[in-house]
Amino acid sequence: MPALGGHAVVMGAGMAGLLTARALAESYENVTVVERDRPTAPEQERRGVPQGKHAHLLLARGKQVLEQMFPGITDELVANGAASFPVLERFRSQLVGREVRRGHVGEFVSMTRPFLEGHIRRRVEARGGVTLLDGHDVVGLAVRGDRVTGVRVNDGAGERVLDADLVVDAMGRGARSPAWLAQLGHPAPPTDELHVDIGYASRLVRAPEDALGADKGMLIGPKPGLSRAMAMFKVEGDSRWLLTLVGYAGHPPTDEEGFMEFARTVVPDETFAVLKESEPLSEIRRFRFPTSRRRRYEKLRSFPGGLLVAGDAICSFNPIYGQGMSVAALQAAALRRTLMDGEHDLARRYFRAVARVVAPVWRLAVQADLAIPEIQAPRPLSFRITDAYIRRVQRAVSLDEAAASRFFRVTSLVEPPGSLLRPSMAWRALRPRRSAAEAVRP
Repeated sequence: MPALGGHAVVMGAGMAGLLTARALAESYENVTVVERDRPTAPEQERRGVPQGKHAHLLLARGKQVLEQMFPGITDELVANGAASFPVLERFRSQLVGREVRRGHVGEFVSMTRPFLEGHIRRRVEARGGVTLLDGHDVVGLAVRGDRVTGVRVNDGAGERVLDADLVVDAMGRGARSPAWLAQLGHPAPPTDELHVDIGYASRLVRAPEDALGADKGMLIGPKPGLSRAMAMFKVEGDSRWLLTLVGYAGHPPTDEEGFMEFARTVVPDETFAVLKESEPLSEIRRFRFPTSRRRRYEKLRSFPGGLLVAGDAICSFNPIYGQGMSVAALQAAALRRTLMDGEHDLARRYFRAVARVVAPVWRLAVQADLAIPEIQAPRPLSFRITDAYIRRVQRAVSLDEAAASRFFRVTSLVEPPGSLLRPSMAWRALRPRRSAAEAVRP
């Protein structure tokens, strides 16, 4: 692909920033990624990614996109210690108190966030024309007229300007693009928000390889009367597991006694017995996520030239669903496709492409959030109708292998939510059942 410009700058070296840089590298001669943190090693935990200490999932669709961008990355991750296991076959999950039927969907790859980010960072750095500029604060934008022409940065010794043909804000939920738009005389994007008030507490432990029997991952979701959840996954390293506890309204404590008491209320008894004998490998770390937020940049009628936004700076989901990294990958893929048609009307075309990626995932997440009684928000008629059907789907998922496989393909972003309405799925969800013995074989 011919170069569209000489230099692009990405602000933020998290997953969204790194994937954006990879997409831009095909269309710009040089790409610079500016990062405030100064990691001493590629897989070091970073202050700018507080959620990195907690359980992360790379959903099936996200894994597909990463493979397209970085061929062989899955094999590389597994060769270096990441756990790979078949979803539903070696992954135990409960939805609203019901065990999900085992089946065949695909492979999960399980690892810590710093481990994945470090591998992606090395791949990006190895690509010619990409420079990672650590230890630099973004001070502001350089502007000429109604066009962004660069980024003002400070490394502690002084300020300088990085001239750029294109600047991308990938600085996460705290991104400053809305404020910069106001300074340039543009309106802020309309914003959809849902207050979820979710709290995490996580720790790494050393436990036997068979801590979950033959399974390598477990997810227990909230259920009626208990708005708590937990996730436990095998991660890179010898007998290392990552345990994350989740609470709505009542957050899990970070002291040893409180953490274990909270775990006792949500972790299955046989797993809790293993946890009591496990060796702690880290402190208990906390993360709070107050609000899901979607900024609707595609609705703006004007936008400065030379500027785009990516990742959580556009949309940040309730992290319990594990969608964030995969959606960041899908956004980067959308940018890559948009750039193939040149720079003309780039912002409008890009934000519309991203909206098509984000919209169905946002609807999935909000629908699931509103099913939690502790979340204080209006429940419109459309939600109540959909919720009644989803509850039937969740029951079918506990009884029927084909229903479970279809449901997980949707939640893994491989299939659109509308596939849950296909006749074969609707029949499984709506048919009367008296017991699990009536489960339908595919």
